[in-house]
Amino acid sequence: MSYKLLFVCLGNICRSPSAENIMNHLIWEAGLRDRIVCDSAGTSSYHLGSPPDRRMTIAAQARGIELIGQARQFVRSDFEAFDLILAMDRDNYEGICLLDSRGTYRHKVRLMCDFCTHYALKEVPDPYYGGEEGFNQVIDLLMDACEGLLNYVIQEELVRP
Repeated sequence: MSYKLLFVCLGNICRSPSAENIMNHLIWEAGLRDRIVCDSAGTSSYHLGSPPDRRMTIAAQARGIELIGQARQFVRSDFEAFDLILAMDRDNYEGICLLDSRGTYRHKVRLMCDFCTHYALKEVPDPYYGGEEGFNQVIDLLMDACEGLLNYVIQEELVRP
């Protein structure tokens, strides 16, 4: 049985597909492809079916990460389908929680930056309207957060008795 992670941002073309693909890269390197599964989604329907943003793709490629996938919207059934749902910022966190009015799945929703070990930021900033440096910063931040997240999943979920 696989442990399932869902990364969520606003449009699912910048931050969340980057986190998904970085995490998949780290999972592959760790030899855990059969134990951890990743996906990504957006809280909005702005970019349904679109590939990852080309500026984010370029920033990721510079670090040896290929961004693949197409945007989809977060849906209520994702609460049951995934073990951990990782919001890129507080607005996305609140948007996700709005779909869980009873708070049944609140324990599954976390902020991505909760897993950073080198950066002190509390949210992954949206680089969409910024320049190249913003995309590079997001990739570096997500690399840190994904490394911390992978360690968390290995320690707390995969080796748990």
